[in-house]
This record gives sequence, C-alpha cells and structure tokens, in this order.
Amino acid sequence: MKKILPALLLICGSVATANAQLLPGVEIGLKGALNFSKFKSDGKYFNSDNKAGYQAGLYGRVGVLGFHVQPEIYITGKNTTIKAENGQTTDVKFTSVDIPVLLGKRFGLGPIGARIQTGPIFSFKVDDKQDTKIPELDPNSYKKNGTSWAFGVGADVSSLRVDLRYEMGLSKINNSSQANPKINMWSVGLGYRLFSL
Repeated sequence: MKKILPALLLICGSVATANAQLLPGVEIGLKGALNFSKFKSDGKYFNSDNKAGYQAGLYGRVGVLGFHVQPEIYITGKNTTIKAENGQTTDVKFTSVDIPVLLGKRFGLGPIGARIQTGPIFSFKVDDKQDTKIPELDPNSYKKNGTSWAFGVGADVSSLRVDLRYEMGLSKINNSSQANPKINMWSVGLGYRLFSL
C-alpha cells in the first residue's frame, strides 16, 4: 500500500497536467527586449553595422493542445550605422509600434516548457532620425509602415518568459532608394506573466 499510494499520486498529477494542456488557456504579460538591427540592400549600395535598440510592451497568448497564438504590441527602437559606397556614414534611428501575431508550439508540461514560434510583424513608424543624407538613403522618404517575418524560440519557467528571435524584413523602408533597403533584426527578450485563465 505504501508503494501504491505514491504511484497513484504521480499518475493523477500527470493526468491533471496533461488535461491542462488540452484545455484552452489565456495569459497576458509584460515584455521587454534588447535588439540589434541591420539594414540589408539588394546590391552593394551600402554596409550596415548592428547597434543596440530596445522593445517594451505587452503580450498575450491563447493556447490549446500545445499550440498557441501570441499577439503582442510594443514600442521598438531600432538603431544602425550605415556606410555608403563613397565612405560616408550616417546613423539611422527608428521608433515604431510593432504588432507581431505569432503562431507557436509549446513542448513540456506544467510550469516549465520550450516554444517555437513564427509569424508576421506589422510595424508603424512613430519617429525616424538620420544624421546626414547619403545618396543611397533619403531621410525624407522613409515609409510609415512595414512588414517583417519572425522566427523564434523561447522558454517558460514559471511566470518568466525568455525569447530569442530573428526578424526578416519583407518590405522596403525607403521609397526613393534603388537599394530597396530592409531591416533585419535579432532580439533577446524577457517577459513576465501577469495573469492567466
């Protein structure tokens, strides 16, 4: 009897945890991240160096059967240094409101798990700054919105959320440039679940 009781408790706990994965769940939390942005052009119009930026906002997650949809909204600062063919350099800074809509799969039971995620990100520019005008980039011709695609992995540890993502720019950010510049970005993020249902 002493051996059977612990085994029954373990089985019951496993079943309860598995059932929790089968039922729909909702959570909302805070999110912050450090990012590194880089401009990419169609040809050798310029080189771009990574510079650190930031993200701060909210995330939500609706999941069932181990799969989930994760919409987010946050303010993003994207910074990079660009060197033109003629050797001229300029610093470019963007501030935007970004709205990712990610689809993901979670692995693991209970409070500890790993995730893979992918999906589109819709960006709406709030502000931009460029130190100097270079032939390849006109600071007056930056678009007000853009789209990118995210690929990421993450981990859940109790209420903490850790994410590593790569964002690949899909739309050019400057209407007048023949280089068709796009922004690619890496980010390392930390989130905290405020509540869940």
